[in-house]
Amino acid sequence: MEATALSVGKSVLDGALGYAKSALAEEVALQLGIQGDHAFIRDELQMMQAFLMAAHDDRDKHQVLMAWVKQVRDVAYDAEDCLQDFSIYLKDPSWWRLPYTLRERRRIAKQLKGLRVRVEDVSQRNLRYQLSKSPSFKAGTVAEMSSITAATVFGVGEARRAARQEEPKEDLVRLINKEGEDPRVIALWGTNGDLGLATIINAAYENSDIKKKFSLRAWIRILHPFNPNDFIQSLVKQFRSSEGVDILLEKDKTGHDLAMEFTGYVKEKRYLIVLNDLSTFEEWNVIKTCFPSSKKGSRIIDSHYNQRKPLLPMSSSNEATTSTNNPTTLTNEVQGNQYKGGTERKVVPKSLTRIKTMASALEESQLVGREREKSNMIKLLSYQPSQELRVISVWGMGGLGKTTLVKDVYQSQTLINMFEKRAFVTVLRPFILKELLKSLIMQLTAESSETKGTINLRNDLRPETRNKVATMGAHSLIEELDRLIKGKNCLIVLDDLSSTKEWDNVINSFPKLDGTCRILVTTREHSIAKHCSNKQENICELKVLEDKEALDLFTKKIFKDAIDWDNYPELIEEAQLILKKCNGLPLAIVTIGGFLANQPKIAVEWRKLIEHISAEMNPGLEAIRTILGKSYDGLPYHLKSCFMYMSIFPEDHKISRRRLIRRWIAEGYSRQIREKPAEEISDSYFMKLIDRSMILPSKKSVHSREGIDSCHVHDLMREVGISKSTEEHLVFRLEEGCSSNTQEIVRHLAISSNWKGDKMEYESAVDLSRIRSLTVFGECRSFYISEKMRLLRVLDLESTTGLVNHHLEHIGSLLHLKYISLRGCDGIYHLPDSWGNLLQLETLDIKGTRICMLPQTIIKLRKLQHLFGGDLEPFCVYPDERIPHDMIEICVACCAPTCLKDVEFLDGDPNRRDVCTFWWHVVFPTLASRRLDPRGIVLPKGVRKLKSLHTLGLVNIAGGKAILRDVRRLTQLRKLAVRGISKKNCQEFCSALADLSRLESLSVELTGSSSLNGLLDDVSTPPPNLQSLKLSGTLVKVPEWIVAMQNLVKLYLEETELSDVDGTMQVLGKLPNLAILRLLKNSFEGEECRLTFRQEAPFPCLMVLELYYVCGLESVEYEEGATPKLELLRFCGRGGESDSLFSGLASLPKFKEFKQDNYTYAFEANVQAQLAENTNGPMFKRYSE
Repeated sequence: MEATALSVGKSVLDGALGYAKSALAEEVALQLGIQGDHAFIRDELQMMQAFLMAAHDDRDKHQVLMAWVKQVRDVAYDAEDCLQDFSIYLKDPSWWRLPYTLRERRRIAKQLKGLRVRVEDVSQRNLRYQLSKSPSFKAGTVAEMSSITAATVFGVGEARRAARQEEPKEDLVRLINKEGEDPRVIALWGTNGDLGLATIINAAYENSDIKKKFSLRAWIRILHPFNPNDFIQSLVKQFRSSEGVDILLEKDKTGHDLAMEFTGYVKEKRYLIVLNDLSTFEEWNVIKTCFPSSKKGSRIIDSHYNQRKPLLPMSSSNEATTSTNNPTTLTNEVQGNQYKGGTERKVVPKSLTRIKTMASALEESQLVGREREKSNMIKLLSYQPSQELRVISVWGMGGLGKTTLVKDVYQSQTLINMFEKRAFVTVLRPFILKELLKSLIMQLTAESSETKGTINLRNDLRPETRNKVATMGAHSLIEELDRLIKGKNCLIVLDDLSSTKEWDNVINSFPKLDGTCRILVTTREHSIAKHCSNKQENICELKVLEDKEALDLFTKKIFKDAIDWDNYPELIEEAQLILKKCNGLPLAIVTIGGFLANQPKIAVEWRKLIEHISAEMNPGLEAIRTILGKSYDGLPYHLKSCFMYMSIFPEDHKISRRRLIRRWIAEGYSRQIREKPAEEISDSYFMKLIDRSMILPSKKSVHSREGIDSCHVHDLMREVGISKSTEEHLVFRLEEGCSSNTQEIVRHLAISSNWKGDKMEYESAVDLSRIRSLTVFGECRSFYISEKMRLLRVLDLESTTGLVNHHLEHIGSLLHLKYISLRGCDGIYHLPDSWGNLLQLETLDIKGTRICMLPQTIIKLRKLQHLFGGDLEPFCVYPDERIPHDMIEICVACCAPTCLKDVEFLDGDPNRRDVCTFWWHVVFPTLASRRLDPRGIVLPKGVRKLKSLHTLGLVNIAGGKAILRDVRRLTQLRKLAVRGISKKNCQEFCSALADLSRLESLSVELTGSSSLNGLLDDVSTPPPNLQSLKLSGTLVKVPEWIVAMQNLVKLYLEETELSDVDGTMQVLGKLPNLAILRLLKNSFEGEECRLTFRQEAPFPCLMVLELYYVCGLESVEYEEGATPKLELLRFCGRGGESDSLFSGLASLPKFKEFKQDNYTYAFEANVQAQLAENTNGPMFKRYSE
C-alpha cells in the first residue's frame, strides 16, 4: 500500500499532464514562442509519472525517495498552475488591454522557462542519488526489456541511448516456447513511444513456429473503463480470423451465445494473447476468470508502455493463472457487465437502481447486536416521572456506535408517543453555545403543536422564523427555549459531548426541567458521563460487540446478505483472524468490511490485509486510527485525494453530494474519459467512498434519484484525513488556536466559524497566491477574498453570514475560478458586471440569494455548465405589488445604510454602494415594470451563447418570447426549471421544448389564474430521456405526450386542478418506469376525489407515493395486483377525511412504511389494522418522527 506522498504525486501529475497534453496548451505555447520548453516539460512530467507508477510499495518508507517524490509533487503543482495560467491569455485581447496582455505573456513565458530549469533539476537529482537502482526495484517482471532504464532516468535522450546499449534479459520467443503445459503469464514493460518493445512482441507474435504452435492468437488493447463484453467480443473476432473469411463475416453474438462461443475456443485449443495497458488488479481478476485452467500450454503476454511495473507475476503462480472452470461464471460475468459499457445503454434502469440503493446505502445506520442495549435504554427513559430531571449518559470509545444506537432509541415508537417535545442535537466542534441553542429551538419549534397540522414536507421552517432565530442573542435564545419547553415533558439528546464545561454551559442555559423530562447524552469519556448523570444506574457503558454479532455485521457489510460460511471454507480462518483483531469494534468492522467488499473473495487478498493490521487491537484511540488508516491506504490514489479533500469541512458537517462532486470536478480530481462525463466519474468516486465506509451517508431522500443527498465523515476517519492532508500540505484549516505567521504553501484554505483573527494574521497564515480553493464557514468578512488568490479555482461561501454585495467586487479578477457558490447567502441582490471575466467558470450557484436578474456580461461565460438560481425575493417586494414596502426606510438608507439592514434583515453591514445596488437592481425595476419574480431569475439577452449549459433554473420567462428563443438553442441542457408559462408564451415554450432532446429533468410552473387546458399538448417531440417532470399550475388535464414518457421516473403535480381523476390514474398507471409520484395540493379539482389503483393500470414500478393536501380526497383504494413495488406512502391531509380513507394496504407485497400527519385515533387505528395484516410488516410513522 503506497505512501500518501506517492498517491498525491500521481494525482497531481495526472492534472498537470492533462493540461500539458491539451490542444489549448499547444496553441498557447505556439503563440508565446515557447514550444520547446513546453514539449520538454510535458515529456519530463510524463517520465516522472512513469516512475511514480512503477514505484514499489516496499520503497514507500525510503526517505530519500519520498523526499524526491514530494519535490516531483511540488513541481507538478507549479507546472499545472503555470500551464493553466497561460491558457487564459490565448484569446485575442482588446486593443486597450494589449499592453497588459503582453506584459502577462512575458511573465508567463519567463515563469515557464524557470519551471523548465526546476524540472531538469528534479530529474538530475534522481540520477545523482541513483533512486532508480534501489534493490527493491529490481525484477519482478518476467522479461525486463531495455526500456526499464529509460523509465527511471527521466530524459528522452538518455532513455533512447539506454535502449540502444542494452539487450533484453530474456528472449521472448524462447519464453513463449518454454516447455510446460501449464498456462503462463509473461509480463513486459517499457517507455511510451519506444518502438523497441512493440517490435519485440510483434516479432514473436508473427514467428512462424509460434503461429503453428498457437492456433488461436489475439492482440488486445485494454480500454478504460474496462468493459468485459467488448473484451470478449474483440477476442472472438480475432479467433474467428484463423478459421477463414466466411466465419469472420458472421453476425456478432452477445450475452450467453457470445460466452459459449468464447468458451468453446479457449477450452479446446491453445491460445496466445497479448494484453496492452492492463492497469488494475480488478481488471485482471475479471479477465482471468474468462480462461479455464486447462493443460494446453497457453500463454498471455502483459505489455505496458511508460506506466508501471506489470501487475502480473512472472511465473504461472496460482494468483496469476487460477481461474474458474465453470462456463456459467463466464456467462454471468459478461452479461452482468453488459449494461455498464454496452452501446444499448438505458437511462431508466440506472435511475431505478439508484432509488433501490437508498436503503442499502444507509446500512451503517441499522443496529446489529444492540437489541439489549436499546431495550434497556428505552426502559430508563420510560420510567415513571420522578422529582428531578433524569439524565441518561451513554459512554464508550469512538467507533462503538453510540450515535447509531441513540438515534434508533430516539426514533422508537414508544418514546415518540411519550414526549410532547423532542430534539436531537449533535454538539459540534468548535463548541458554540448559541449555535447549539439555535438548533434546539429550530427543532422544538418544528415539533410544536401549532405547526404539526401544516407541516412542510421539506421539514424546514419559514424564512422569517429562521431569520428571527438566527439574529437572536444569547439571552433571547434562552428565553425562547424556556417558552418552548416550560411545563412540557420533553426528550433532548445531546450527542458527542467532549468536556464537562460544555455540559455545564448547556444545562445552565436550560430552564428548570421537571421529572417528566429526559436528557440523553453521548460521550467518549466516563468522567463526563458521571458528571452529567448523578446516579450510577443512569450511566450506560457501551461495549464492543459479541463474537456472533460482530460476525453478523462483518458478513452484512461484505456480502450484503446473510450467507452460509460453509460455502467459503477458505475464508473462515481469515475472517476469524480479522474479527479477532477488530475485537468487536463496529467502526473497524464496518470499515474493513467495506474495504474487503471491493476486493476479490479469495484468501490471499484477505491475508494481505491481516498482515497490515497490528497484532492486537488495544481499546485506545490510536489503535482505531491505525485500523482506519489501513483502509485509507487501500484506496486508489485518485480516491485518496478525494478523501483528503473532505478534511476541508468541519466535524459532523453534512456535505451535499451535489456540492462535493462539482467541487471535485473544478479541482481536476475527475475528468471526462472518452464519452463518460466528469460528473458521472465524480459521482462514482462518491459512491466508492460510501461503499468503503470512508464517508457515511447523512440523509436519504425519497425525492432524489440518487437516494443519498449528503454525507459526513466519521470523527476518527476525519482525523485520519486531516493528518494525511496536513502531511501533504494539501489543506489548511484556519481556526481558533491554529498556528499563524507561517506563510506555508497549501492548496486549500478552510476558514472556521470560530476564527476571529484580523487581516494581518490572515495574510501571514498561508501563501494566498498558491491557494486553489477557499471555503468559509460561519461569518464571511471582506478581507477573506483577496486579489492575491490568482490561482483560485473554487470559491465556496455557501450558507455564510455577513456577506453583502460589495464583498463580491474582487472576485471578477480571479480568472481561474471554475466553481462559485453563494447558495443561502440571502444578503446578495446582484452580481457585479466584472464576473463576465470569469471565462473558466463551470458552476455558478446563487440559489437562496435574492438575485432576481443576471448581468448582461454573464453571456461571456462560455464554459458555464450549471446555473442555479431563484427561491428568495427581497423582503420589501411583494408579489403583484408595484411599489416596494418600507419605502421611507429605503430612502433613508441612502444616507444611513444601516436602515437597509433593518428593512431586509441583513446579517452583514451594507455600505452606500450596496444601497445604490439595491435601488438600481431591486427598487427601480419594481417601480418600472414589475420585472422581479420571487421564484425565478431573469436572464439577459444572448444567453443562447452559453452552449455548454447542462443545468438551468429557476428561470423566469414571463418577460417575453425572446428568452425562450434563446433557451431552445441550449441543446446540451439536461435539467431545466422555468416559471412564468402563460397563454402568451406557451406555444413558444412547447416549440422550444421539442428542440431540447437531451433533457432529463424538467420543472414547469405556470402563471395566471385562467386555465391552460391543453396548451402543453403542442410539444411535437417531447424529450425522449426525460426522467423527472414537475408540473405546477392550472392544467386541467395532463399533457397528451406524457403517455410517451417511457423513461419517466419521477412525477410531481401541484395546483394542476386535473378534472378527470380516473383518466389521469389510467394514463399514469401505465407508465412503465414511474417510481416516485407526488400528488401535492390541489393537484385534482372537485369536491370528491377518489383515487383507485387498478390492476389494468397497476403502476408497475411505483415505489414512493406522496399525497399532500389533495383537494376533496374521499378514498384511496388499492386493488389486488396494483402497485406491486410500493414501499413508502406519505400522507398529509386537510383534516376531516374519513377514518376509512385508505383501503387495500394489506395487499401491497413490498410495502414498508406508512407516514402521516397527526390524525384521529380511529383513522390511525384503521391504518394500523391494515398494516398488521400485511405480511411484509410495514411500519406506521408520523411526520414529526
